[in-house]
Amino acid sequence: MARAGDEEKAFLANYKPKDYPRPSVAVDLVVFTIVDAQLRVLLVKRKEHPFKNAWALPGGFVRVGETADAQGEDLDAAAQRELHEETGLSPDRVFLEQLYTFGKSGRDPRMRVISVAYIALVRPDLAPIVRAGGDAADVQWFVVDGLKKADLAFDHRDVVQLALERIRGKLDYSNLAFDLVPLTFTIPELRTVFAIVLDKVQDPGNFRRRFNRMLEDGLIEKAPGKRITTSKPATVYRYKRG
Repeated sequence: MARAGDEEKAFLANYKPKDYPRPSVAVDLVVFTIVDAQLRVLLVKRKEHPFKNAWALPGGFVRVGETADAQGEDLDAAAQRELHEETGLSPDRVFLEQLYTFGKSGRDPRMRVISVAYIALVRPDLAPIVRAGGDAADVQWFVVDGLKKADLAFDHRDVVQLALERIRGKLDYSNLAFDLVPLTFTIPELRTVFAIVLDKVQDPGNFRRRFNRMLEDGLIEKAPGKRITTSKPATVYRYKRG
């Protein structure tokens, strides 16, 4: 009597993946930063069809082989690779988190493509060094509010909107804000990040009380040096990463 392990080996040896529908899998990156007191998202101009010369989110296909023992890269690895290839930024310098899976039929005219979207947050001091990857004609930081009716490639306008809702929802109970300020920051600078992302003015007194709680909880700490302002030098702080 054949053992279960032998039966499975025989099954896998005769299994033909091409006999079954196999949609392609991609990763798309919604990369946010703050430039000139505006929340911006990174878009690339496509070099090739489909949507040639249209603006789109950076991203690409997950690398995968043709055989069972060549299953390719993990999703997170694909997102990290695309981030580096499309922006030139090292993944260890950028917040990166999986957002949602977009799999609506017809979202890509070439074939059935399921895309796993990721949110990336880039500090403002890193934004100027972002460069276009080899498969992009150009790269720009677009003001998020200006994209509500923009004609982006694929379903990328919907992806951006969901990513915006996600970071707004998480800002109050997570540490996301610290990935949108420089390594050191003042109280007004952090308050400005909350106001920009939430699109809502933050009361200075209430925010200072919130800031003091973050200090007491050990989430942030004073940093060396001062920030020169129009009135007097301001104390700078930094996020205490675990």
